[in-house]
Amino acid sequence: MRVVLFTGKGGVGKTTVAAATAVRAAAAGGRTLVMSTDPAHSLADSFEVEIGSHPTEIAENLWAQQIDAQDRLEDNWREIQDYMTQVMNWAGVETIQAEELTVIPGLDEIFALIDVRTHVESGRYDMLIVDCAPTAETLRLLSLPEIMSWYIERIFPVERRVVKTIRPIVSKMTTLPIAGDAVFGAVERLHRNLEAVKKILTDERTSSVRLVVNPEKMVISEARRTYTYLGLFGYRVDAVVVNRVLPDEITDPYFGKWKDIQAEHLATVRESFEPVPILTARLFDREMVGVTLLEEMGTEVYGDLDATDVLYQDEPIRVRKRGTGYVLSIRLPFVSRDDMDIHRKGDELFIRVGSYKRNLILPQTLKRMAVREATFAGDRLEILFAREPKPAAERGRS
Repeated sequence: MRVVLFTGKGGVGKTTVAAATAVRAAAAGGRTLVMSTDPAHSLADSFEVEIGSHPTEIAENLWAQQIDAQDRLEDNWREIQDYMTQVMNWAGVETIQAEELTVIPGLDEIFALIDVRTHVESGRYDMLIVDCAPTAETLRLLSLPEIMSWYIERIFPVERRVVKTIRPIVSKMTTLPIAGDAVFGAVERLHRNLEAVKKILTDERTSSVRLVVNPEKMVISEARRTYTYLGLFGYRVDAVVVNRVLPDEITDPYFGKWKDIQAEHLATVRESFEPVPILTARLFDREMVGVTLLEEMGTEVYGDLDATDVLYQDEPIRVRKRGTGYVLSIRLPFVSRDDMDIHRKGDELFIRVGSYKRNLILPQTLKRMAVREATFAGDRLEILFAREPKPAAERGRS
């Protein structure tokens, strides 16, 4: 099953491009589902039809879905929320206030990700298109499986053993609710679901991200940062869509300066992202809503290309042998050495770029080696691992 995520700064036309891609894929004969993880859903506005929290048929081979946050909370968070509510009640917080406080901001988007796994495993569709939230929320969303994996593998087992040991003692001393196996089981299920989604979205054969931008300075700057952070977490970008480009037929002098500015920004986009394909869509003279106009939009964006193809293949993270050591290479464009921090602790490598941090658990081969240097080669960070040199005494004996 093909999976494509669309993201971009708010207001760039991301939902319209995602919907147009879905219409084009369905017209080509593929069973296509487009779903929104953006809390401010606008898919229904794009298609001009009512869309529910379950797949709604829009046209032949085309379905759409807007995730209901409350439904997903009930399915995935209820046991954890019930326990947290009990703790807050014990501390004197009223039940209604406690329930509100236990709903962490962004949970709706997190649980929307789990629907990706559900749809992929169902086998009902040939293509899944995900209309993501604006870029900042999307990056937080896509980094969550990695963060939760670190917690589950490092902290969670210890925490569970400790709670199991002290529960009988604490229960005799206080009425404080202690998490039971049901709560820990719910956390584990959530982790397994998110881990499965991570594997799906980083699968080079099936999944990719498409960035939607306008030819504007701030929008392009944010897209460059997004491209960097996606590389940090191993997500592949296979196209950049530049939306709302002033067409050549506009000759009004009022727009002359705007066209010159847009031409400069288009050059910046190509310089920044190529060889990733740069697709463009002109500024239309109407709102592109409804299946008919979205089909026209799809033709404008993709031309003769197949919207369901993987348009560009990249390798954000790779390990290569070099001499007697290995090089871990990560695609991090638009980053200087001063913008980042790298250090190793045990079998983990910590990489911070801007406000985003990734903890990489090293493969067995690299765990036995030391970090020798970290340098940039083009737009890639290369970290050299090599074996520790033997002490002089050992070399003499050998």
